[in-house]
Amino acid sequence: MSLLNIFNIAGSAMIAQSQKLNVIASNLANMDSTIYKNGKFYPYIAKQVVFSLDTSKNSKIGGVKISAIIDDPSPMKLIYDPNNPMANNKGYILASNVNPITEMVNNIAAARSYQANIEVLKTAKSMIMKTLTISE
Repeated sequence: MSLLNIFNIAGSAMIAQSQKLNVIASNLANMDSTIYKNGKFYPYIAKQVVFSLDTSKNSKIGGVKISAIIDDPSPMKLIYDPNNPMANNKGYILASNVNPITEMVNNIAAARSYQANIEVLKTAKSMIMKTLTISE
């Protein structure tokens, strides 16, 4: 593997983690939102990012890419609020499946991964610069 491939791999990981941070921010921003569809109100459904290997030339080594952004399969929350106009006959409303604690943990992990890839780029740059000064 070429030393320059490190830049492509770390760069792809940074792009993927940046997009994951955007999805997390969207989940947190919309967790109290409702969607009007087919004559009914529905709570916001959390999104999840699915990563996959981004290979070149059928190699087992490569960067990362986002293969899909899917709806979170976790169940919606039922909250008892009989005074809410969106409540059903039993007084329950359907609330979003966004878990702010999980989202914040994912946010911290994605930010740390982004920072780690910045360190990889700095280290690779330092190695290249030292390689260029070997003959001096």
